[in-house]
Amino acid sequence: MSALAPADVSRPIFLITHEFFPKRGGIATFTEEIARASVVLGYRVEVWAPATPAVTEKNDWPFRLRRMPLKGTHDLRCQIQLAIELIRHRRELRYATVYLPEPGPMMTMMLLQFFHAFRPRRLLLTFHGSEILKFAGSGLRRWLAGQLIKRAAGVSTLSAYTQELLLSHFPEAADKIFLTPGALRSDFAGGPSQRVAPRGKIIILTVGRLHPRKGQLLTLLALQGLPMATQAQVEYWIVGGQSKGNYEQLLRAQASAQPDLAVRFLGNIPDEQLAAIYEGADIFALTSVNFGRSVEGFGLVYLEAAAHGLPVVAHDVGGVSEAMVDGVTGLLVRPDRPEELTGAFAKLIFDDSLRRKLGTAGRDWAMRNCWKESARILFQSASAER
Repeated sequence: MSALAPADVSRPIFLITHEFFPKRGGIATFTEEIARASVVLGYRVEVWAPATPAVTEKNDWPFRLRRMPLKGTHDLRCQIQLAIELIRHRRELRYATVYLPEPGPMMTMMLLQFFHAFRPRRLLLTFHGSEILKFAGSGLRRWLAGQLIKRAAGVSTLSAYTQELLLSHFPEAADKIFLTPGALRSDFAGGPSQRVAPRGKIIILTVGRLHPRKGQLLTLLALQGLPMATQAQVEYWIVGGQSKGNYEQLLRAQASAQPDLAVRFLGNIPDEQLAAIYEGADIFALTSVNFGRSVEGFGLVYLEAAAHGLPVVAHDVGGVSEAMVDGVTGLLVRPDRPEELTGAFAKLIFDDSLRRKLGTAGRDWAMRNCWKESARILFQSASAER
C-alpha cells in the first residue's frame, strides 16, 4: 500500500459493530480500544452497537455511543435490522468514514454496497481470521466480500498470519492492506503488575470462552498426563463462559474422571476482576487449535497474561506466534504433539527461574504495541486518495 496521507479529522467516523460491551472477547476489546485511541488522535467518533437491556454503561467512554435496536447476531433477521438502521441514517453516513471492525456489519454492507445512496464516502474494514474462511466458503459470499473489499479505502488485520490468509482468498485486498496490531487494554497500560507471594501449588490459568477452538480440554488432558505426584502439586483454573454445545460438560466430566489434578471452574469473571486472577497464577495456558473454519488470528489475551508476568504455554497455530515468542515469553508446541505439551508444562512447573525469566521478558513484549499507533495507521488510510 502507498504511503498514507495526513489524517483528516474534520469528518466524522462511524464505527459500526456487533461486538461491543457488555460482550467479551478479543474483537470487542479491539473495537473499544480503537475507538478510544481515535478520540485521543482528535477524530470525532461515534460507535453504533446492539442494544443491551439492563446494562449499566461505562462512564469513561470518550466517544458517543448509539445503541441500535438489534441483537447483534449473524442471522438474516439481524442483517435486515441493521440494514434498516443504515438506510435510515444514510445522509449521516454518506459523507463520513464508516468503519466495520468485524464480520456482522460487513455482511449487511455486502448487500447495500450496490446502492450508491447507501455507500459511505470512505469505508474501512478489519479482518480477524475466521470470517475470511467463512466468506470464502460460499461462492456468492466470496463474490460479495470481494466487491466490498474493492470498494474499501483500506483493509486492516491484527497479524501477518491473518494478512496472508486474507490475501490468499481475496487478492483484491493487496493494494490496500495494512497491519493494525493489537495491544494491551487501556487498564493494563499503567505499568508492570506485582506478583503475589508463592503458594503451595503451581497455578495454571486459562482465560477464554469455553469453546473447542480455545483448547481447554487439550490443556486439561496434557496436565493429566503428568505423573500423579506432579499433578498433586498443580491446580488448573479455567476462566470463561459462552460454552459451545456440551463443551463445558465435557470439561467437567474429564476433570472429575481423574481427581488427582485439582481443577477450578471460575466462570465468566468481569475484566476489572481479572487482574487478581492473573496475579494468583504462575503459568498461563491457552492451547488454541483450528476448529473447522474457526482460527486464532492473534490472541490479545496472550498479551494480557504476559503483562502480568506469566510465562505462556500455547499451540503454534494461526497468529499465536505473533502474540508471544517461543523460548522468550513462553513455550510453543505443535498441536499434534500432546506429549510435548505435557513436557512443556512439566518444564515450567519444575523450573522456577525459567518461569521468572519468561515472565519478565513477557512484560516488555506486551508493551511493544499501542492502540494509538494502530488507530493512526487505520484512519490515515481513510484520508489517503487512491
